[in-house]
Amino acid sequence: MDTPIISGTREWSVVSANCCQSGCEHGCRYCYARWEAIYKWHRFPEDVDWSKMVVNWNKVNRKWKKYDGAVMFPTTHDVTPSVLESCLTTIGHILEAGNKILIVSKPHLECITAICQRFESAKERILFRFTIGADNDKALSYWEPNAPVFQERLESLGYAWTAHFATSVSIEPMLDRTNIIRLVGVIDNLVSNTIWIGKMNQIGKRVKIVTDEDRNQVQRIIEGQTDRQILSLYQVLKDNPKVRWKESIKQVVGLPLAKEAGLDK
Repeated sequence: MDTPIISGTREWSVVSANCCQSGCEHGCRYCYARWEAIYKWHRFPEDVDWSKMVVNWNKVNRKWKKYDGAVMFPTTHDVTPSVLESCLTTIGHILEAGNKILIVSKPHLECITAICQRFESAKERILFRFTIGADNDKALSYWEPNAPVFQERLESLGYAWTAHFATSVSIEPMLDRTNIIRLVGVIDNLVSNTIWIGKMNQIGKRVKIVTDEDRNQVQRIIEGQTDRQILSLYQVLKDNPKVRWKESIKQVVGLPLAKEAGLDK
């Protein structure tokens, strides 16, 4: 029997958690959750207002069991001020069961501050992984139009690090290949855990091209993640002990893929 490919969220965790049944106000153009909900599973019409986050109270109030591995929260939406209390309750229930939790977010400082203050006593079981795909707001504002700007993400990372929580960063997807090395240098001292780098996946399916600007931005991403560009980046950063490579890059540079969910940290 072939060994299943471990990719996506399963590289980092054994199980995923969310507290919204649909929507995310960040409006990321490459959003896999929106694409799957509309085009793969046909749960919503194409013109659904995905910026409206709908809380699922059954998920918020769910009682969790203890897992032998990290629980990743959230995966299909983000932690934003409008759903902060629902997110805090969900995180609390996951921790109450004795779990370790990986909190992945394009971070709002207000939300990260609240999480750190609420769960100070459980910090040894919390790992933050902040998504920072570029260090310039031009790239961020196009691809993630309603998410926090770079400075707020950096301040959130600094806040969590200063509060002695475990910190990591996800540069997936890379939104500005030419400045990834500079970005790694900026964040390195605020990361206690790992820095993950990965491609933008399934661009042709998930990214809608309407304008010339869309076409140009997509082409820039494609050109920035060719095998040649990936191999060049790998050669520069491969000896940095904090840097890790997502499955999309491992396949290019010849690194072994994870064989069991949640083993890559």
